[in-house]
Amino acid sequence: MKTISKMSWMLALVTFVFTFSFGPWGVVKAMAFATPKAVFDVNKMGDMSDFDPNNPVIPTGDTIKIACVASHSGPAAIVGQMYWMNLLWVAHDINKRGGILVDGKKKLVQIIKADHMSKPDQGKKICERMVLQDKVHVLWGTDGSNLMKVINDTASKYKVIAQNTAALSDELNDATNFSRYSFFTSFSCDQIGRGIAYYYAQIRKKEKKFYILCQDYMFGHSMAEGFKKGLKQYYPEGQIVGEDYHKLFLTDFAPYLEKIKGSGAEVVYTGDWVPDAANLLKQARQMGITLPFAHIFLDEPNFLHEVGVEGTKGLVQLSQYGTEPPTFKTPEQIKYYKTWNNLWKTKWQAPFNTRLYEHGTGNFGSYIMQTYWMLSVMERAKSTDPEKMIKVWEGDTYQYVNGKIMQMRPCDHKAIQDLHIFEFVPPDQQKESFNIPPYYWFQGTCAAGPMFKIPADKVLPLMDRNLDRCKGKNDWGQ
Repeated sequence: MKTISKMSWMLALVTFVFTFSFGPWGVVKAMAFATPKAVFDVNKMGDMSDFDPNNPVIPTGDTIKIACVASHSGPAAIVGQMYWMNLLWVAHDINKRGGILVDGKKKLVQIIKADHMSKPDQGKKICERMVLQDKVHVLWGTDGSNLMKVINDTASKYKVIAQNTAALSDELNDATNFSRYSFFTSFSCDQIGRGIAYYYAQIRKKEKKFYILCQDYMFGHSMAEGFKKGLKQYYPEGQIVGEDYHKLFLTDFAPYLEKIKGSGAEVVYTGDWVPDAANLLKQARQMGITLPFAHIFLDEPNFLHEVGVEGTKGLVQLSQYGTEPPTFKTPEQIKYYKTWNNLWKTKWQAPFNTRLYEHGTGNFGSYIMQTYWMLSVMERAKSTDPEKMIKVWEGDTYQYVNGKIMQMRPCDHKAIQDLHIFEFVPPDQQKESFNIPPYYWFQGTCAAGPMFKIPADKVLPLMDRNLDRCKGKNDWGQ
């Protein structure tokens, strides 16, 4: 009896120490990122040698239909162009493998272009057409949280899957807007803001004065709130010395840049995406403002080359497609990269032969891998039925080609993930991340060199506990 009591006491002590050393979130984290339920396998890829984004082979008939809902025209048409090409890449690979077994037969993947023209009314019209006429199984998008809300509303109304790969406002999955048919596989504004604040507070430990300049709509304000929240949590000595919001597709940033000049700021924090991102950085450098920008989208290499090496030094990017250095750790990762890069070098024509499409990493890598994740869910559900997909996706874990693991939080359908900071450095210092010949990303601009992990438990997605599904859950959804 005494032996049993002693063993019970020791077991209880071990349990206590383990729990309070790592905490309930630590225990969940170890489980969450231990063994993914599915892994992207480079060696199972189809023959990509004939992939041509200018002349895509798009199947018709009884297919898996994915609507690429994006700005395929208008001032942000370049964004739609990027999304379209990324989706074509995934579809080409899957189709060369023979498709996916769903609904009792092998089906090919068909990508359908759905142009919202950056206009909510047009977005609603095109989404309904995709569902009612084209009979798509997935609404995939998009640039603009206001437009993603339209996609989610349509998906909820007609009971089809919506995949949010690029709209970042946390409100999209709060208690008011949540749809069980929509899955938020991108990072979010709150995660971005807290991640960048964590970097400056816990990793860099230098600059303390920040100026916020974002676009004046739901996304821009959410980006600002996330950063302010992050400073409060991780860097209370950090100071916001200015805060402004500008209209979309602005051509003259001079009034804002003059205010930044006189603010005493050490860093400009922005969520701007192209074309605003390009105009902002170019005009800042033209006005002699050499401050670093903390960003997520100031990475389009064509405009970075216009700014040049000196003008791009010190940019700090938070990435959802990062890794600890170096970038290429396995033969499979090198094989995947070279498959893309060799096609870019030898076959692709305008507009897909510019520097924007050279590497297939960064945001491209994320959009592509998010799409593979969705198709993996469909394959494991063995169905295009949204109810069966939901059952698989809630709580799912998936590993990207670069080793990054994603977890879908069941209650509000937000992705849990590590994030990474890229510090932009000149070409001769980029070898730290680009560890295969020629040992740099670009010669005419700064690009990623040092890379730092922001652990998932420091940037867990914002959870609205007014959402009934999330009541009583911790931030891991447990």
